[in-house]
Amino acid sequence: MDDDQANDQLDEQELDEQVLDEQQLSATEASIERVIALLTNGSMEIEGLMPDSSNYTFLTSVTDDDLQGLAIYKPRRGERPLWDFPRGTLCQREAAAYVMSEALGWAIVPPTVLRDATEYGLGSVQLFIDADPQAHYFNLRGTDDAAFKRIAAFDLIVNNADRKGGHILKARDGHLWGIDHGITFHTDPKLRTVIWEYAGEAIPAPLVKDIKRVADRLETPSDDLTEVMNELLTRVEIEALRRRIERVLKRARYPEPTGGRSMPWPPI
Repeated sequence: MDDDQANDQLDEQELDEQVLDEQQLSATEASIERVIALLTNGSMEIEGLMPDSSNYTFLTSVTDDDLQGLAIYKPRRGERPLWDFPRGTLCQREAAAYVMSEALGWAIVPPTVLRDATEYGLGSVQLFIDADPQAHYFNLRGTDDAAFKRIAAFDLIVNNADRKGGHILKARDGHLWGIDHGITFHTDPKLRTVIWEYAGEAIPAPLVKDIKRVADRLETPSDDLTEVMNELLTRVEIEALRRRIERVLKRARYPEPTGGRSMPWPPI
């Protein structure tokens, strides 16, 4: 995808104006099912490129007969090749992260679908979160331990290789969301995160219970969770996911950092 194929990049002022001009849809204003239907079937129009993105990331408007909102569209064609992840799979991993977030019941990843959209084709489409632009992990740390412990456990399960501080969003209603899950679900250990203050602590029992429930579902071939994940990830990636979950359940503790590769760069 060449630069001249894409819309002009949105600067921060234009993005703020766009958000204010749109009737912004949030996951709290409509049912999750209704939001997913909008993202899956709604008519999409590209508004511009999001600034400071390593891959092509578009702000889009999404509309159907009676709903309208903003979404983040990451087309497969705009993915920058990585040496350690199969080419053209980042959008699928974005969708798989949402599926796992919902299966756990943790509401970490905003509603996300994989669809063929606009002239750029297949990609992930995620509900845009109208977030505090000044908030990130480093100035939110200590404000909501329960939410950050969920996110830390989630990153361990999905093998998140890129939990930067700026990948935590604080929505206007105060909910903390995690975004940018394109480099997850690798078969090798890849955990890189800025959230290490819980290292060595026990994972809270309610979270362990949720993880066990998901583990049981993944062992059932006919379960809809297993079927959806099989559509998004490879067989070996699914097997690696099962093994990671087994280890998490056995240890039931947050891991310790293993060196410099335990932190993403840049950290925000």
